[in-house]
Amino acid sequence: MAGFRDRAAIAGVGYTPFSKNSGVSTLTLAVRAIMAALDDAGLSVDDVDALATHRVGDSTPPWVVAPALGVPEVSWYLDQFGGGSVSHSVVGQAAMAVAAGVADTVVCYRAINARSEFRMGGTGRGAAPVFDAQYQAPYGYFAPPQQFAMFTRAHMNAYGTTHEHLGHIAVTQRANAVKNARALKRDPITLDDYLASRWIAEPLRLLDCCLETDGACAVVVTSRERARDLRRPPVLVSGAAWGGGDSLFSGTGTDFTVTEAARLAPRLYAMAGVGPGDIDVAELYDCFTYSVLVQLEDYGFCAKGEGGPYAASGAIALDGELPVNTHGGFLSEGYVHGINHIAEAVAQLRGAAGDRQVPGAEVALSTAQPGYVLAGTSALILRSDT
Repeated sequence: MAGFRDRAAIAGVGYTPFSKNSGVSTLTLAVRAIMAALDDAGLSVDDVDALATHRVGDSTPPWVVAPALGVPEVSWYLDQFGGGSVSHSVVGQAAMAVAAGVADTVVCYRAINARSEFRMGGTGRGAAPVFDAQYQAPYGYFAPPQQFAMFTRAHMNAYGTTHEHLGHIAVTQRANAVKNARALKRDPITLDDYLASRWIAEPLRLLDCCLETDGACAVVVTSRERARDLRRPPVLVSGAAWGGGDSLFSGTGTDFTVTEAARLAPRLYAMAGVGPGDIDVAELYDCFTYSVLVQLEDYGFCAKGEGGPYAASGAIALDGELPVNTHGGFLSEGYVHGINHIAEAVAQLRGAAGDRQVPGAEVALSTAQPGYVLAGTSALILRSDT
């Protein structure tokens, strides 16, 4: 897989505004984000020959988006079932398609009205069409905060992780969002504010939970050589990994403080030819504060059980040894099911993140949901083309 390293690049990124009510369809959101990403790259619709997305609930498939855009011909597409766990495999598979020569320009996107329409874990609908749902739904154990609350409690019981540890993650990410004009939440918060926020599913409070968001985000993937001739500095896909197998709802796992990310990380690092110490900035999937904490451990930035103290030490702040979720993450910028983490990593590696820029950032890790809900995960290692 090392032969795949750096052969594809992200050449453009695009967003719609993030809101609680977009007032438009997911198709409109998708088209707007894709057009913004193409403009960022200096490309047109006529350059696009492939589209890729992932879906759970609210979705707009490639075969609807393509004619809406006016794409002349689609030579490759991906419409992958799965939530945040597969969000980064979409870009990884697009990079593989480019490297294999089956596509020239792939636009990866996610459009979602996750607040005004199809809410994650919301009421008024049946169980999702996945095998494990039959074991959850009869007990009312179906909303993501319920699921992650139990995993968080397991970590607390095993390692003495505290509410204050989780609170430092929320406070740090909000401080980053203050510097991000796109973020939905830009008012600073303190640890006292965090501790005063109401319970959602104990031990998770309101400020432990990501924002239900309407919005879309897109990234353009093409070859390294072609990207160098386009409008923006290319960001290379150095590593892309996805996989799994052990569902924590019906599998054989017994230690709920370890995620699929711990098994995927060595493969990802080997593919990119780097290690945890080489990562300059990390955009870690933050559906909840706990998912950040456990990934700090499982991607090797600290030992198992030390994620809480590591986060509370200031290490994950913009001026810390490992800046995390520099845009504010899903907790404060907005939740677009994974893709906006990738876009933020691109901004950092371009040196284009403004007041939240990490000086000298050259290598970034961006991750998907670490595998608690679906039996798998995915992640990317990106680097600047210097």
